[in-house]
Amino acid sequence: MFETLKNAWKVQDIRKKLLFTLFIVIIYRLGGYIPVPFLDASAIGEMIGDSGNIFSYLNVLSGGTFSRATLMCLSISPYINAQIIIQLLTFAIPALERLAKEGETGRAKLDMITKYTTLGIALFQSWAYYLTLKNSGSLTYSEGFSKVMAEIVIIACFTAGAMLVIWLGAQIDKHGIGNGISMLLFAGIVANLPESFGATFSQLASTGRPFYIALIPIIIVIFIVLIAFIVFMDNAERRIPIQYAKRVVGRKMYGGQSTYLPIKIAMAGVLPIIFAMAFMSIPQTIQMFTGEPEAGTFWYGFMRLFSTTHPFYATLYFILIIVFSYFYVSMQYNPVEIANNLRQNNGAVPGIRPGKPTSDYITRILSKLILVGALFLGIVALLPIVFAQITGVGSLALGGTSILIVVSVALETVRQLESQMMMRHHKGFLE
Repeated sequence: MFETLKNAWKVQDIRKKLLFTLFIVIIYRLGGYIPVPFLDASAIGEMIGDSGNIFSYLNVLSGGTFSRATLMCLSISPYINAQIIIQLLTFAIPALERLAKEGETGRAKLDMITKYTTLGIALFQSWAYYLTLKNSGSLTYSEGFSKVMAEIVIIACFTAGAMLVIWLGAQIDKHGIGNGISMLLFAGIVANLPESFGATFSQLASTGRPFYIALIPIIIVIFIVLIAFIVFMDNAERRIPIQYAKRVVGRKMYGGQSTYLPIKIAMAGVLPIIFAMAFMSIPQTIQMFTGEPEAGTFWYGFMRLFSTTHPFYATLYFILIIVFSYFYVSMQYNPVEIANNLRQNNGAVPGIRPGKPTSDYITRILSKLILVGALFLGIVALLPIVFAQITGVGSLALGGTSILIVVSVALETVRQLESQMMMRHHKGFLE
């Protein structure tokens, strides 16, 4: 990876893109330190804590800016939700499905629809978070005309910050190295990792017990192994052999070559974890609006099930990751369409008849790969939680997801740089 970055830096055009991307990332991080008026950041930090509610999830995606009540506190959360909604509606609404198949023009229209949807979600989230912050006593003004002005300013700042993040990501896509939104998410999490690790190590060292102090090198080794495991699984793929039939056109013979169809094992990426995190945070979020139920009641016991320290939470979280992995891949990967494309191009899997047998064969392989990929995501997501339960170190609860996002984005960025360097170093036609 470092060799790729070194070689990319030597190419003037790519170097300009890297510097422009770095400039946008700096602007994004500076926006994470601009405070929103009329909010008490200390009260928000206490409210977030380690409770596993929607604010903890939002704080992870924003790289810790939400706990500081800053301009960029919503970060890419509205855009992620809008993308998920539009992707699901693409398969449910024929008009959107036609746009998705129209090529570059259709994708541009879908992107515009996604941005408008992001604006609506950002407004709704800003208003909902304002109400929650008001109920928790995090507002400076809570009466009279000042209260109305504070509400307008807070909602406007939250919404403007979310849309500014989308614009910054678009600039990276247009003038930088690409993958803009993921790069901003990567930058936020990386910037927050030292603080997270520092808090964890300080918590262990402050106990003064030899057992907890000995955990520090063990944690470092575990995270190194976890990173290596993520890199291995991210690059792992199943290659289905494809043989193209020979055909004669005039006096020339075409086809006959052998190739393969690569299918990544972790094809769903980190989205199943994000879906599961959002789902598991719903009960805790509802409790924020309704208040904590009385001890001994049914709702008190029900809410206890969704605490991050309860075994039921970890079990349901793991099951949801598997379910969402199957759901997302089934929406994105169509074996019937792949089989039809192979048949139209005179391609076939050796030993498998074209048409439905080929689609059934690909479906069987997909079901096995999805299970392996889902188990991989579940292990990464649950390993820090299980480790926290064994050792009592609560600040590692979301570390696995953060590292998965960071490593995945880093590998994807390296692939993009390699492809851009390959485009600029191909042999000329006249050589």
